[in-house]
Amino acid sequence: MSSYTMTATVERGFPETLELVRGALAAEGFGIITEIDMSATLKAKLDVEMPPQVILGACRPALAHQALLADPSIATLLPCNVVVRSARTTSTTVEAFDPAFLAGMVDSEEVRTVAADARERLTRVLESLEKEN
Repeated sequence: MSSYTMTATVERGFPETLELVRGALAAEGFGIITEIDMSATLKAKLDVEMPPQVILGACRPALAHQALLADPSIATLLPCNVVVRSARTTSTTVEAFDPAFLAGMVDSEEVRTVAADARERLTRVLESLEKEN
């Protein structure tokens, strides 16, 4: 795990894991506001093949609102990106940007509080996925 991400490995295929991630995020109050299919995009733009990988832009509106009130420029760091990528035929990696890293980038107690809440929720998402193994 890098210093700026939180990771879980799910011993399931990519399509099933992607659906599990969507459900786990929804259970923690996150909606998906953006979705980027990196494999399809890179195939279309560069004609390269790569394993399935999707970036989900997850947002919990109440947390985003609190962060924006504390620091309007925080919008440049929203939403919470969650990456789902095929690791092997029967294994998928789920990786989320760690909100604690974001909190270290700003000088705002309010933003740090929001980031801590988001981190707790994303940690529960990843833990729930690992329980699926």
